[in-house]
Amino acid sequence: MISSASLVPSVPAAPAVEVRHLTMRYDQRIIMQDLSFSIAPGEVFVIMGGSGSGKSTLLRHLIGLKQSPEGSVRIHGDDLGLADAAGRRRILSRIGVLYQAGALWSGLTLAENVALPLKELSDLAPAAIAEIVALKLALVGLQGSADFYPAEISGGMRKRAALARAIALDPDVLFFDEPSSGLDPISASRLDDLILAIAESLGTTIVVVSHDLASIFRIADRTLFLDISTRTMTALGAPAALRDAPPNDEVRRFLTRDSGSRT
Repeated sequence: MISSASLVPSVPAAPAVEVRHLTMRYDQRIIMQDLSFSIAPGEVFVIMGGSGSGKSTLLRHLIGLKQSPEGSVRIHGDDLGLADAAGRRRILSRIGVLYQAGALWSGLTLAENVALPLKELSDLAPAAIAEIVALKLALVGLQGSADFYPAEISGGMRKRAALARAIALDPDVLFFDEPSSGLDPISASRLDDLILAIAESLGTTIVVVSHDLASIFRIADRTLFLDISTRTMTALGAPAALRDAPPNDEVRRFLTRDSGSRT
């Protein structure tokens, strides 16, 4: 017997991130125009393209560091451009960011760096903050390293410490800017493992800016290609599918270039 509940159509989940008709400019120079795409909750989504295509600029629009009067960016339905100060604070408290260089405060220990967003954006007691900090550092494999300063650890460890800080508030959406930049192949692969583990275990939506083919093919559910020649997006889909059936020569060249391999 078929239950009545099974006859009710499922409602698709609202996008975690939604971009509509976004144009990015520096003064009067168009960087990218008419970008429209959405990212599903729990998806690992990679923004790719050649040098100078506007990947990091797009990321800055997605996290609210830049705004454009042309188009919109919504995080779980909330428009960053229309939000007042309190609304922006609420929206931004639901996202985490790992910047390309890590952006750790050099004068703070790893524990103090991870604690910073908890102190700024929560009302938790110091003991609760200390417990969360220890948990996040352990999650990225840095247990026992809480009292080190950024200059005292390797580049890979700094990236993992920055990731611990980015997930301190259990964000719904986590953004990465070239996470493998400056890392040796082994450290880059370990960071990929962490990205996949966070997406799987926490259900976090992951948005990554990357040119690293090994990482793109390993972690991405879907990819967006920014074409510097046409100044817009020209491909959207699973990276293997785009490689095997590229929509244009630029995508084919990007996804089949020899960028070396990880060991």
